[in-house]
Amino acid sequence: MNAKIKTLLQKLVKSLDPKLEPFREKPKPTKEQSEEFDVPRRLPAPQSEAELLSVLRRTPDSVLSPRERRIIASAMTFSETHVSDIMLEKPAITFVKETDFLGPLMLDRLYKSGFSHFPVVDGAGKIVGTLSTESLNSLKIKEADRAFKYVDPRVFYLRADYSLERAFAAFLRTNSYFFIVINKSDEVVGLLTVEMLISFLLAHTPRDQFDADSSRTAVLSR
Repeated sequence: MNAKIKTLLQKLVKSLDPKLEPFREKPKPTKEQSEEFDVPRRLPAPQSEAELLSVLRRTPDSVLSPRERRIIASAMTFSETHVSDIMLEKPAITFVKETDFLGPLMLDRLYKSGFSHFPVVDGAGKIVGTLSTESLNSLKIKEADRAFKYVDPRVFYLRADYSLERAFAAFLRTNSYFFIVINKSDEVVGLLTVEMLISFLLAHTPRDQFDADSSRTAVLSR
């Protein structure tokens, strides 16, 4: 398992460890102890992943919240879950044509999609690069500008049957935020972002309005 993934999972398990205490198998009390303290019998410890997941589903919210149960389940199934299970499927992708004008209507469409990276296609529908709203924010865009002027030609791909562990390794290796997903027939079937991976692992996407991370003073004074 990738060392960074292993470390992340260890931190998740450590943070939830105290709440799992009631479900750990305890040393069996002696007959005298049972009679003296009337110790209740505990259920046997889960013997398989399926049994443990079943225990998690039945755990009261007072012990583990629904989100905490999802985190544990996600960590357990991370290497068996496939890219196709969590990706955004092709019909829901916002594609940009390289000849599209980047006027107010187009920019509004991109911002409202909820994504920050978009695949750009040529007249034949072939992906020729990506467009980032972050880069557009830092540039002076004119209504007459077409998308091809701001296209990043680098495109990274994942296969739909990759495990999330393999996908995560690709994100770390390329330092890319955005991947196009293809199938074994070389057809585009979806896209995957690092945010989707994090959301799967943490059962939500962390949000923070703070945006002065490049300011040492601002970070110190938070």
